[in-house]
Amino acid sequence: MFSAFLFLLVFAVSTLQNPPEATAVNRPRNVLVIPGVNDFLPLSVAPEIVLGLAVGLVVHEGGHGLLCRVEDIEIESMGLALLAFVPVGAFVAPDEESREAASRGGKTRMFAAGVTNNFAVTLVAFGLLFGPVIASVGVAPGAAVGGVVPDSPAADAGIEPGDRITAVDGRPVGADNLSTVLADSNRDRVTVTLNGDRRREVERRLLVTAATEGAPADLDSGATIARVDGEAVRSHARFREVVATNERITVETTDGTTTTFPAGAYVSVAEGEPLNESGVPADLAVVTWINGSDGDTRVGSRSDLVDRLDGTSPGDRLTVVAHVDGERRVVEVELGESPNDDGGFLGIRAFPGTTGLSVDDFGVRTYPAGAYLTALGGDGGGATGGFGAIGESFFGRTIVALYLPLSGVLGPFSFNFPGFVGVNLNFYEPVGPLGGLGDGVFLLANVLFWIGWINVQLGFFNCIPAFPLDGGHILRSSAETVVSRLPVDASRRIVRAVTTTVGLTMLVSFVLLVLGPQLLGG
Repeated sequence: MFSAFLFLLVFAVSTLQNPPEATAVNRPRNVLVIPGVNDFLPLSVAPEIVLGLAVGLVVHEGGHGLLCRVEDIEIESMGLALLAFVPVGAFVAPDEESREAASRGGKTRMFAAGVTNNFAVTLVAFGLLFGPVIASVGVAPGAAVGGVVPDSPAADAGIEPGDRITAVDGRPVGADNLSTVLADSNRDRVTVTLNGDRRREVERRLLVTAATEGAPADLDSGATIARVDGEAVRSHARFREVVATNERITVETTDGTTTTFPAGAYVSVAEGEPLNESGVPADLAVVTWINGSDGDTRVGSRSDLVDRLDGTSPGDRLTVVAHVDGERRVVEVELGESPNDDGGFLGIRAFPGTTGLSVDDFGVRTYPAGAYLTALGGDGGGATGGFGAIGESFFGRTIVALYLPLSGVLGPFSFNFPGFVGVNLNFYEPVGPLGGLGDGVFLLANVLFWIGWINVQLGFFNCIPAFPLDGGHILRSSAETVVSRLPVDASRRIVRAVTTTVGLTMLVSFVLLVLGPQLLGG
């Protein structure tokens, strides 16, 4: 109860002091646990979510009913509220006189029974999920296709989300080496094997998949690059080779657009930080070279810049070549201390790609199937779970499981994880102790995932110390116990003042949680 109070209060104060921007995550409708209404609860798992709601409500109110019997409190009525076929509420209403006659401890235990049952069900559901069930799910071979860039070579070849690329030109492809296999091929046309049996011919071409607004490259997303410095370029690997040998490049697109720009890492220079203090204005710049005692490095993209700075230390001196407003500048920089790790700090924010351009010669986004499995305690085939030490304990995995349906929006992944459902089913296969169930192991995993996910949400929500929630009743019983020991006569008024003040505070905090970003964040 105290944790729920503290969470809402801290969030409300934070919202007032620094209103967050309105995003898909904090839309008011996403507070509702209704598939199809909540953006992160897809209709494809509606049966599992409805079952989770039903289980949560039954065990919650069943706990109240059972403890009413144990504490000799009469039950006046009970019921279940439905929105169409979706259970949205339930209640057990104790007889008022019988409840008042019960001891304070008995009333507190009765009101606490519901959330206790919800948390107990969560422990059982996640215990089974993180144990034998997830051990019976393995990653299917190949690179999982989670998304396909519109009008890309892959899309033109008929590759779709849910496919697995198992080979390129006969060379086997694993979960994490598709980019390497494609980069090693210098062919303009490659043969891709899907799901181990289907073949597709992919005609490669260099597509701009993202373009930073205002960047010197001055190309739009969706443009197709035909030539670089007069040479026909169709692959990302060849594009990088040309960039590595030319500090300024001229790019021609298939629609006749020609643009010349410095090719490097497009960065925003922070005021007062090392690069700015060395003479580069606090503005947008393109970093093309970094020279140091360990050698000279051609910086052709953000990834080159990150790789070059990796392993540096505060105090290291580097020579940086940066282009600002068409002017080439060479400055000496002493690296500062990084706020994130022990490495050196240049004082910049880098944009993706080469001079703000992200290019791709294939056009698929791979799905982190192994990472999700690792995050849930399974064997992801060597993939990390993305949550570090947090995901190594049962409690940590519980937190990770609550986060996974939103992980595509909040990170660290590029897709949300609603369970083993939809296109991602093709990325996994039954193995291990329950492998004999076949695809039934995925259904079992989904049921346990959503039962655990919903029960912990119900338990936490009902811990909020505000009427008519269980936390509000527990607050009143606790306040009565404390005030009864004080040498005062107006104990009832004090209890009412405490519960009313806390309840109103929670109401305002909850309203800010739901509506604050829309009302204050703009």
